[in-house]
Amino acid sequence: MSSFFKIILLNHSSKAMSDFQWLIFIEFLFIITFWHVGDKLKVLIKMCDFQGHPKKSGGDVLFARLHNPTLGAGVAGKVEDHLNGTYSAVFSLLWEGSVTLVHPSEAVTVLRRLNSEQPDRVKFQSIFYSGSISETTICNVFLRSTEQPLCNYTDLHTGEPWFCFKPKNLNCDTRINHSKREVKQNLKANEEKLFQLSCNEVMLLASLFVISLNCCFETIKHNCSGLSGYYYKDEWQTLSGTKVQQFNTPSAITQCLKGKVVHLYGDSTIRQWFEYFNGALPGSCLSDHKQNGPFMAMDIPNNILMTFRCHGPPFRCHPVPISELRYIANELDSVIGGTNTVVIFGIWAHFGSYPMEVYIRRLQSIRRAVIRLLNRSPGTVVIIRTANPKALTLFESLANSDWYSLQNDKVLRAIFKGLNVHLVDAWEMVLAHHLPHNLHPQPPIIKNMINVLLSYICPIKSG
Repeated sequence: MSSFFKIILLNHSSKAMSDFQWLIFIEFLFIITFWHVGDKLKVLIKMCDFQGHPKKSGGDVLFARLHNPTLGAGVAGKVEDHLNGTYSAVFSLLWEGSVTLVHPSEAVTVLRRLNSEQPDRVKFQSIFYSGSISETTICNVFLRSTEQPLCNYTDLHTGEPWFCFKPKNLNCDTRINHSKREVKQNLKANEEKLFQLSCNEVMLLASLFVISLNCCFETIKHNCSGLSGYYYKDEWQTLSGTKVQQFNTPSAITQCLKGKVVHLYGDSTIRQWFEYFNGALPGSCLSDHKQNGPFMAMDIPNNILMTFRCHGPPFRCHPVPISELRYIANELDSVIGGTNTVVIFGIWAHFGSYPMEVYIRRLQSIRRAVIRLLNRSPGTVVIIRTANPKALTLFESLANSDWYSLQNDKVLRAIFKGLNVHLVDAWEMVLAHHLPHNLHPQPPIIKNMINVLLSYICPIKSG
């Protein structure tokens, strides 16, 4: 059964365009008193501009989900852009729901322009040091042409480009560290207001009654096709593939990882997983405490070795030695691999401010390295963490908006499709959960991600 709502998102502003407020109206197109679990609900969303006129084009960023905190339940919805100012949010009707406006299309237009015109707006720097002389210069994937000479640090193996302005009195080989600098906003008049809109969430079905909550989960799986999974009783359940087990005790985690070498590579969202493991494994001993790593933890009695290393630039961080900035592809080429080796990586949070080809090039080099690893050691378990929605300050919107992350996430899934790798769908796991979005998801979500990850490492044996 399919049912329909109509939602109008209306944006009002003062004559001076100084204050934006989104108002949401719901109109029933078909009135139905009862729904059954598994029914399809289609919500029609109509966008209006700040003057109240219906929009004629698409491009707005909308997230949809169903959730029931009482049941600890949630599932993401699918949003379809009809490219004419209207959208459809399609839900398999399991629980109450909501639709959130993340960015209006006008903000997306700004984000597109920034990546095209200002790919260097997130600034990095390096210190060059020799004897008593120290100089600091700007670095990036792209540097605007000036008369100042450049130092070329393009990686010889991956071809990944990186440049710094050459210091006036030192050679290029005296570079000692890398760090973030600032983000140049360079927004035009009134554009900042487009990113100050508070995310508006409209509740659906609050006054409606959904029956048959104890329906067969096979029906749910059939009607939720295209989704990765859903929450029930605060536990993530996958809709296909590996069954998610619950690793609720340190001993259960230890038993799964016993005798294994686990290498983690990526940004701080992967470091968050490393930190979870280090806290959960009672016998682990952390060898370093610097924020950016590298880290190594060992559980000698259970023969567990776990490492973390951040990915190569671009990487927004406090000063890190150049020797510690390594590209994931190069690191994978040094992994021996085997049935007791697990490789985990996630790379997305530092690429939002660049044109898509920068991210594609990075993923393609990693993909080639993954293929080489699996060819020499087919039993190696490779797990990839996807991007996830986050809280959006103005800085986050301009440097790594959810719109940027969503586009990059689609590319990541396409590039690694068909390889013998596993995905932890952090995007849906954060979107479907009732907790607020965060770059670093809160512990209940991380625990569910770890359960998915460990279920890939230690799947239930058939028979």
